[in-house]
Amino acid sequence: MKLRLTLLMVFSIMTISAQNFTKKAIKLDNASSLDPLIAAAWDKKLVLLGEASHGTHEYYIWRDKISRRLIEEHNFNFIAVEGDFASLYKLNQYVKNFEGAGKSAREVLMQLNRWPTWMWANEEVVALAEWLRQYNDSLPPNKKVGFYGMDVYDEWVSKEMVLETLKKIDESSYNYVKLQYNCFNPYKGDSWQYARAVKDGKPDCEAATERVVTYIRNNREILENLSDDEYFYLLQNAIVVHNAEEFYRESIAAKDAVSWNSRVFHMRETVGDLLALYGKNAKGVVWAHNTHIGDASFTSMRNTGEINIGQLKRENLGKDNVFLIGFSSYKGKVIAGSRWGARMEEMTIPRALRSSVEYKLKKTGLDAFYLIFDEEDRKEENLKVMGHRAIGVVYNPQFDRRQFVPTIIPLRYDALIFFNETTALQPLHK
Repeated sequence: MKLRLTLLMVFSIMTISAQNFTKKAIKLDNASSLDPLIAAAWDKKLVLLGEASHGTHEYYIWRDKISRRLIEEHNFNFIAVEGDFASLYKLNQYVKNFEGAGKSAREVLMQLNRWPTWMWANEEVVALAEWLRQYNDSLPPNKKVGFYGMDVYDEWVSKEMVLETLKKIDESSYNYVKLQYNCFNPYKGDSWQYARAVKDGKPDCEAATERVVTYIRNNREILENLSDDEYFYLLQNAIVVHNAEEFYRESIAAKDAVSWNSRVFHMRETVGDLLALYGKNAKGVVWAHNTHIGDASFTSMRNTGEINIGQLKRENLGKDNVFLIGFSSYKGKVIAGSRWGARMEEMTIPRALRSSVEYKLKKTGLDAFYLIFDEEDRKEENLKVMGHRAIGVVYNPQFDRRQFVPTIIPLRYDALIFFNETTALQPLHK
């Protein structure tokens, strides 16, 4: 074990011989094919579902199938996704049929306007949300399953939501918080401009945003007219503003893993708050990229000090309470942009590198299957370092060989789902 981890620390990628994946492979044909996976995951506090890209149809629909079964058969309480809290809370309101909710999931998701909109404004999420709405309609309000964004972005919308909520219920609270947030006024909704100004010597807003979070936490009695859900919404938006201030400031000031980890800490905090919201026996499903949910300590991410939510939740809740499921494919199509903010495109994913886990999995000859890792897989002789594809919202197929993360697969995940060829996500179009 020490040898393998040392190899990761110095970025060495080995030429490997594959384990006999064919013997362990569980074919993926329909929802019932998931029985062994559900049996392995159902009793965990958190089941984290990854993706090797943010634009692949199969990843979304199979995360959907797994999530439905965990919710319907094993009473999981919420889904938390790698998306914006304030914007996606409107979808939470819809699936719970709260007062003022949109008329349909499609209507709610079509209102998303922060790039990359396709990550959540797509047909696959519409289908899941409409199922959740129907499922929740038969449940009492305190039992309804939620859908939440857990990311640190869209902070200016979160700031407006805090002020808008307080203005309706308590004038003195509104005035106090508005005074704190005046710190951001010179930057007109541009967090990067704010961060650059701080680097150049302007005062930061860290203490001001922290005071808002502390005020809301310490004055629940003033906000007693808010339901638990409404109070949670108010507090989480304030936390987004506070943590986003740190994230952007550190993104400009630091060149190491500090800003990445700042975002990761926010995700961890949000999921922890959701578990607390739903009570002592709460269980949740998390959707995020493999780079967030697959334990970073068994990848080359550890070389630069990067951590992720999968690693932190294993440490925080214990490995027996967390189940990490990665996703991968050998080739296919994907929705992505050529640069940040570019128009979305359907792109072709080339065949995986010969040194990758995807290449080894393709050699089974199966179109779709999954592996559940056990102690045999984790014996030292089976722990090989392999490249593992990771495509982001920005992608250039020409440079695909750069998209592989050196990984010890059986330690990074508890299970891995593989597709030989994948298709593109189906974005909503206005």
